[in-house]
Amino acid sequence: MYAALRFLFFCAIVGAAGFWILTMPKAVSDRDLAGITGDAARGENVFWAGGCASCHAAPGAEGEERLVLAGGKGLPSDFGTFYAPNISPSAQGIQGWSVEDLANAMIHGVSPEGQHYYPAFPYTSYIRADVQDIADLHAFLQGLPASDAGNKAHDVGFPFNIRRGLGLWKLAYLGEGWVMEVEGETLTRGRYLVESLGHCSECLFGFEPRC
Repeated sequence: MYAALRFLFFCAIVGAAGFWILTMPKAVSDRDLAGITGDAARGENVFWAGGCASCHAAPGAEGEERLVLAGGKGLPSDFGTFYAPNISPSAQGIQGWSVEDLANAMIHGVSPEGQHYYPAFPYTSYIRADVQDIADLHAFLQGLPASDAGNKAHDVGFPFNIRRGLGLWKLAYLGEGWVMEVEGETLTRGRYLVESLGHCSECLFGFEPRC
């Protein structure tokens, strides 16, 4: 009896350790960011191509107010409702974020604290983004108006509220390959806008509209 219990305890420890290792958040390497500096003017183009204001501007914002990225928009899904966070350059937003922090968020879906983000944030598409574009976007975001609006907690029930489990989901589904093979500079650029920055499939293939 005791031998069986010890064996079950051992299996539980090994399983927990395996789960912890498999779900560890990934990060961009220093080599990927070496020598890169952001250009805010180029970053504005990345901002609009990426549809940042569509989710992160306050609900109902129009005109210049769309540049105040206070968050708060609800994104309903079968798993619960996710709320877009404040990503303005404030203490409640991304004040103090480095280019590396933004790159980890967009490419790997990982927060500066090392937590997995839910794929309501379309890093499933942004994973294909060029790090230079991310650096440019970072430079542009830091110059936008700050908002002190607090972030609303996601309305997500068990077991989906266990963020660590998203590491397994990423292992199974998160890939950086292109959906379509194309040739030529024009088509390659178009594919980049559609499959990466524009994240068009996030709205069109069975998800609630986000754009």
